[in-house]
Amino acid sequence: MKTLVKTFAAAALIAVSTFAMAAEGPGAKATKANVNLSTADFALEHYVAVTTEGESAGVEQLFAEDFNQKIQATNAQSNSRSEVVKSLKKQKGEKLNCTVSTDIIEESADYMVAKVTLKFENFTKTDLVTLERVGNDWKVSKSINSYK
Repeated sequence: MKTLVKTFAAAALIAVSTFAMAAEGPGAKATKANVNLSTADFALEHYVAVTTEGESAGVEQLFAEDFNQKIQATNAQSNSRSEVVKSLKKQKGEKLNCTVSTDIIEESADYMVAKVTLKFENFTKTDLVTLERVGNDWKVSKSINSYK
């Protein structure tokens, strides 16, 4: 008798959890995740996670509306906010095989410039990142990349 009660209880739990997941719908987890960008350090840390560790939560929240990226190479390139966000979303879950170091170059109450260095086996990417306070959050407003 006890076994029968346990079986019915387990079946009921499975049914309830299945209905709960179905009620959320397939796009329920696709809502924008809120990431803590209340300090420049948090925003810089999240930027590094997004660009090197494939983190995709809060990507759109991280970049200022007027963000642009410049790539200094033989053919200089410039990318808009939407191009960079789209590219980073495609890299979801992909971790770069590199050593990361960050140095704060300049910092004030509403502004920070940081140097993010990604050391790969055969080359180094240097990213000068400008962060600005926008309301209560910090956002990345500019990124200049160079390669050696």
